Parts: sequence; structure tokens; C-alpha cells
Amino acid sequence: MQPQAVVFDIGNVLIEWQPERFFDQTIGEDRRRALFDAVELDEMNEQVDLGAHFTETVYAKAEDHPEWRDEIRLWHDRWIEMASPAIPHSIRLLRALRGKGVPVFSLSNFGLQSFDIAAAHYPCLTEFDRQYISGHMRVMKPDPQIYQILETDSGISPAALLFTDDRADNIDMAHSRGWQTHLFEGPQGWADRLVTAGLLSEQEAA
Repeated sequence: MQPQAVVFDIGNVLIEWQPERFFDQTIGEDRRRALFDAVELDEMNEQVDLGAHFTETVYAKAEDHPEWRDEIRLWHDRWIEMASPAIPHSIRLLRALRGKGVPVFSLSNFGLQSFDIAAAHYPCLTEFDRQYISGHMRVMKPDPQIYQILETDSGISPAALLFTDDRADNIDMAHSRGWQTHLFEGPQGWADRLVTAGLLSEQEAA
């Protein structure tokens, strides 16, 4: 079945998301490893992605670990440097699909305030026909509920959705619901998948 809509993850699909790389460059790899071992930064980020206030959550974690206060606050104060750079080919694919009238949705684990920061910096994030952002929905991938919400809200059959994400667990859940899927490992592979699906020509996907 030719897809009726294309669903994009955002982090590591449209913009790079590499906190470890940022901290390696900022405080050095050894100190970054010590920080990540000492502080549950992933848990903190999940709280934000589930709708907790970005500033309050990060700053509270910093106060819980005064020995790492300055480093933890970087997660907030220099967040856009972690969520960078953009992936230009993926953005071109998004716009090519829209130019052909193919509905495009975002489905992303993303906080409320952090998404607003990203959207101001990357206008492409406002170009989706529908946005499904975990901070607004209070549920995250790969929880099946977030996929169900998209299915119900869009009214599109799961089999007619083509979804790309860089995480295998998110892809596996979508696949189990009958979605067409593509594990994102780089924009060229995604471009090829869109051509194979009959949504773009090779020239349009370049």
C-alpha cells in the first residue's frame, strides 16, 4: 500500500541530538562520563519530555547535585547547542513531500519549552501538517498510547502510515501496530525509502 501520510521523528532525524558529544566538547570526555554516571540525566530529560517544565526540572536537578550544578544547568542554558546541527537533506525531504501534497506529521519525544526553543531556531519544525509532541500529550514513545492517539486523531489506517525514527524500540512498536516503518540511519537511506514507496522521484529526493 502506498502511504497516505509520512511521520517523522525529530531528534537525530531532522536535527541532531547528541548530549554526550556536547559535554565531551564542553567539559571533556572524562568529566562527562563522571557526570553521566553520577546524575540521572536521561530520567531528567524524560520528565521534560512528559511535560514537566524545562527550566524548573533541570535547575531542580542541579540543586540536587550541587557538585555538578554548573554542568547540569548547561542542559538548559545551552540546550540548543545539544540539539544541533540540522540535517539538511532530511529537511529537504520533508519539504519535498509537502510540495507534492503528501501529509507529513511529527511524532517526537520532546518537551514543551524545549520544543518552542527548537522551533524558533529550526523553522522546519513548524511545517508539519500535524504535530504529535510528547510534552503536550503526556505520553512518550514507545508507549503504544502515543501511536494510538496519532492513528485516531489523523483518521489514517496504520497500514497507510510510513514512519521513520532513529530508535529501534520506537520503530518496533509502530511496526507491531501495522505501520510501515524505516529505521533512520542517515538521510540517504530515508530518501531511498521514500522513492521506493512511490512518494518522491529520485530527483525530488536528492
